Order: sequence, then structure tokens, then C-alpha cells
Amino acid sequence: MPQADEHASAARFISLDGIDGGGKSSQIAALVDWLRSTGREVVACRDPGSTAAGDAIRGILLDRGELSIDPTTEMLLYMAARAQLVAELIRPALARGAWVVSDRYLLANVVYQGHAGGLDPDTIRAVGGIATGGLTADLVIVLDIDLETASRRLARPLDRLESRGDAYRQRLRDGYHAEAARDPARIRLVDASAEMATVADRIRTIVESRFPELK
Repeated sequence: MPQADEHASAARFISLDGIDGGGKSSQIAALVDWLRSTGREVVACRDPGSTAAGDAIRGILLDRGELSIDPTTEMLLYMAARAQLVAELIRPALARGAWVVSDRYLLANVVYQGHAGGLDPDTIRAVGGIATGGLTADLVIVLDIDLETASRRLARPLDRLESRGDAYRQRLRDGYHAEAARDPARIRLVDASAEMATVADRIRTIVESRFPELK
């Protein structure tokens, strides 16, 4: 019978990120379905969320009211939710050899509160290392999309972060580009303006390239 470390060696951790309107939910569902079709156990989660504590914190962070939150407070709330997510769901899944696909992870804080929010990205990375115990995603796929197309796709009430305006959202997009340039082997930009099936194919190609055992 395989030992625990043999299971863990087969585990992979992928996160999808990007500005809202890029189609993350649909692409995560497609990626998870494809990975499961290969016979692997796949655990899907969202950050913040997917735990009782994380969902409670998510309710504060994405409140549609007039709640005012300082950028540092905002970042630390995300980190608290993430620490619980890692401890309760992600690490146990990886330890038993499952693949994890997360809707956002640490990169989102680096971009939202760092590049767009004015905090130091390196400080956020350091705090993230503490919150996650050093656990990073093996692959981060950023769904890149222009603001006009993204806005057309957001046919629902905007949450607290989405309603900050186009200048903020442009800083977000620029931040994702900067982070991808900083770590191009691990953070990959995907043009998300195309049809869903085309974007899914692009993501699959990147995932297969990063993890040859899938071919």
C-alpha cells in the first residue's frame, strides 16, 4: 500500500485568478471536470471561503454596503480566511494525493491590496508565507481580459471590490501583468476574451505543459 509521502508526490495545486468578468467560475468548472476525467481526485475551493470561518470573513470582505475597511485590515482578513482554508482543506487534500483547484489564492492579495491598493507587494508575500505555512500554488493561471469586455460580462450587482471603478480595475490588470513577468514559469496569462471553449483549450494546454504526467 502506498505511503502518505508517495500520495503527496502526485498532488498538484492550481489556482485561477484575474479581474472579475474573466470567466473564472466557468473555467474552473471545466478544468476540474477535465482533471477528474483523468481519474484523479480533484478538490475545488474558493479563496476566501470553502470553510465556515472563510465564508464568514468573505461576507465581510465582499459586503455591498458602505462598510469601510483599511487596506491593511482587508489584507489581513483575506490572510485569516486563507490560513483556515489551507489548514482545513488544501493541505489535507494534497497530503492524500489529490489535486486542488482554487478560485484565487495569495496572488489576489498581492495584486488587489498591493499593486492596486497601495500596500507593499513584498510585505504581502511575507505575510502570506506565514498565513499559508509557505504553501504556494504549483501553477497560477491568470485570466486576462480588457476592462470593456469584462464589464459587459458582469451582468449582476457589483460587490465592494468590483465597484471601485475602472482606474482601480486597470491597476489590477497591470498588477497581474507585472506579477506574471516576475514569475513567468509559474504565473501564466491566458487571453480570456475568446469563447469559453477556446479559453478552456488554452488552459488545458498550459496545464499539460506544466504537468507532463497528464499527457
